[in-house]
Amino acid sequence: MHSRVLLFAAASAATLMSTAAFAQAAPAAQVEELVVTGSRAQPRSRLESLAPVDVVNAQALQQQGTTELGAALAIAVPSIDFPRPSNTDGTDAVRPATLRGQGPDQTLVLLNGSRAHTSALVNLNGSVGRGSAAVDLNTIPTVAIDHIEVLRDGASALYGSDAIAGVISIQLRQADHGGGASATYGQYETGFNGYVGGKRDLHDGATKTIDAWQGFQIGTDGFLTISGEYLDRGHTNRSDVDPRFPALGVTSRFGDGDVHQETVYFNGGKPLGGGWEAYAWGGGQKRHTETAATFRAPNDATKNIASVYPNGFIPHISSHSDDYTLGSALKGDLAGWRSAFSVDYGWNRIRYNTLNTLNASLGPTSAHDFYAGKMIYGQLVGNADFNRDFDVGMAGPLNVAFGAEARQERYAIGAGEPGSYIRGPFTTLGVGAQGFPGFQPQNAVSVSRRNVGAYLAVEGKVLDQLTLSGAVREEHYSDFGDNTSGKVSFRYELTPFLAFRGSAESGFRAPSLQQEFFTSTASLFVNTVQFDTGTFPATSATARALGSQALKPEKSKNYSLGTVFRAGGLAVTIDAYEIDVTDRIVLSETLTGSATAAPGTNARALFDLLSPFGATAARFFINGVDTKTRGVDVVATYRLDPQPWGDLSLTASGNANDFQVTKTPATKPSVLPTPVSLFARQAVYRFERGTPKYKVGLEGDWSFENWGATARATFYGDVLAPGTTDNGLNDVHTGAQTVVGLEGRYKFSHGIGLAIGADNLFDVYPKQIPVNLDTTGAAPWSSFSPFGFNGRFLYARLSATW
Repeated sequence: MHSRVLLFAAASAATLMSTAAFAQAAPAAQVEELVVTGSRAQPRSRLESLAPVDVVNAQALQQQGTTELGAALAIAVPSIDFPRPSNTDGTDAVRPATLRGQGPDQTLVLLNGSRAHTSALVNLNGSVGRGSAAVDLNTIPTVAIDHIEVLRDGASALYGSDAIAGVISIQLRQADHGGGASATYGQYETGFNGYVGGKRDLHDGATKTIDAWQGFQIGTDGFLTISGEYLDRGHTNRSDVDPRFPALGVTSRFGDGDVHQETVYFNGGKPLGGGWEAYAWGGGQKRHTETAATFRAPNDATKNIASVYPNGFIPHISSHSDDYTLGSALKGDLAGWRSAFSVDYGWNRIRYNTLNTLNASLGPTSAHDFYAGKMIYGQLVGNADFNRDFDVGMAGPLNVAFGAEARQERYAIGAGEPGSYIRGPFTTLGVGAQGFPGFQPQNAVSVSRRNVGAYLAVEGKVLDQLTLSGAVREEHYSDFGDNTSGKVSFRYELTPFLAFRGSAESGFRAPSLQQEFFTSTASLFVNTVQFDTGTFPATSATARALGSQALKPEKSKNYSLGTVFRAGGLAVTIDAYEIDVTDRIVLSETLTGSATAAPGTNARALFDLLSPFGATAARFFINGVDTKTRGVDVVATYRLDPQPWGDLSLTASGNANDFQVTKTPATKPSVLPTPVSLFARQAVYRFERGTPKYKVGLEGDWSFENWGATARATFYGDVLAPGTTDNGLNDVHTGAQTVVGLEGRYKFSHGIGLAIGADNLFDVYPKQIPVNLDTTGAAPWSSFSPFGFNGRFLYARLSATW
């Protein structure tokens, strides 16, 4: 508690010192973005909110080379991290984002104010966000977005599960006329010095994006906006020459996958009379991604058949993601209460194929392509929200809000074709499709759950300078029971240009259906007896034999204290925070048994425990990790008055984040003779050091007549990619790096515009992995790099508005 007070005091002192020079300045009138996230009361400006909210408009998202929403948002908001993992199976195609260093599933995503659905994918391999099932931000094209509000504060008491780190609220474009279109082309023009292959100049990752939007008027007062995007991206490869087979050159493929996707969204609304309005929105995306698994060497006698692939082979993982969302809302006045009723449905299906591969156990006649199965997630949500202002004699009205939410979720796994997983006659060779074995029939599940929640929130200005708010929310889930969350917040305006704000909240995150029921097994054979190894549901007999229990919610406590200063064109916010999470849900270490191990050893005890269930090794999701995160967010913006040489706005923002794991689970003495950690060093360091401890962004945006330019520099702190050894000798550091982006623009007549730019202008890479840790040349760079490892990206964008 003492350290928390010191942290908050330091933040407040920093603000006072930074603003002392402006103590005599008079606040100037300034147009501010109105935000609705984080409060059930009426919209207010970003600087007047009781919690820190970043507002990112469509222009900021689109004035970059990347057309991916996740990547663009990470550049705009320093507290968001969006790495680019490779060789991590499905996570290569559905990359997760993190906020304030928390898990990807600990940030709630809203679309037009309604809860967005998560991806069917659960991240299983060694990437940031391992064990999470999160919303795929890249299913929403930037052309369809009006703005995004990023609430950097816990909000479970207002919105329910998942909002431990905060909320990303996406507001779709609303237009009843006009339109626009753009075509963007870019590719990586880069180079690096490989340890084996020497200097490599690369020209890859060619990306073509075509998008358009059009507004239509419905009647005399309604609107309908339709947006669409087409994306075609080639793969990148940053592998080095394989020193084992120098004649083969580069044998691996490490980088972004090939992506082909089409996306369409719509957003509409129309007054109905009597103060009521109807809204509808929705969209769909079809995405095909093809990524690479690790290289199977020519002389690998268990995974390769030399007569089939004499030079070895790289299995390809082909994923087809179909994603749809549809929502509607009715808003108006009901007995003096501002009322909103909404319902939305979201659905995601991912189908997997393993290509350019074989099932070695089937021998030389094995097929080379296999259907590996599918995962499906669906979510139906209904909300009813009411709020009203009451005059109770305070300095301002007391806003009272209440509401309820009902949600139903479904999750399913479908098996692949038999050849993708069966054991063939060649019993000494690898079983299943190399690279991505198919889901087996015993992995197939179809499950659902329901939950209902209700909240009450009050907010009002009790004094001319003091605003207070409080909220409480009760939830009931059909699988684990009840949960109560609460939050209190304040804002105190010390002067017209200086205010303090803070909050305290108890929050939660429900276990996802993916974490509760995901199962994937691979078959091994010992003396002709089949054994399964893989991931088992926590409630399965296999996991229970190892001491697992049904998953329960994660619990959190959030504390924040910050300051807001504004004078003239300058606005500065500093917000310190602490996030304490207990009983985090994590994917355990893999526990492996051995029939030949000596009696009394862990390996023999595991074999005796698992063999009755036909298993030899197992991992499962488990509660039991506690964490503490402390950090500070700083955002400073300055808008110069119009000058003869044009308009200029400057932004400096940064996040410092210290993440600590304070408790980890271990096996019970009744399970193993010598208890072992279920969340060992590598997993702990992935949590603590997998995202930058600091990230700072500087940006300037200039415009003059038909000309415009944006320059930005992002400073990334060092990230640690932990190795598999406890002595740390296999750890890899990305190093502290600075990445610069630059874009220049010109507007021609008739609404035509041209932009030319570079992301990562100076071709910066993370630190290269030492050759003794990358003995195959497959992965010279760490997937934990917060800005990726592809190098310089050059692009041009032609646009038109009407």
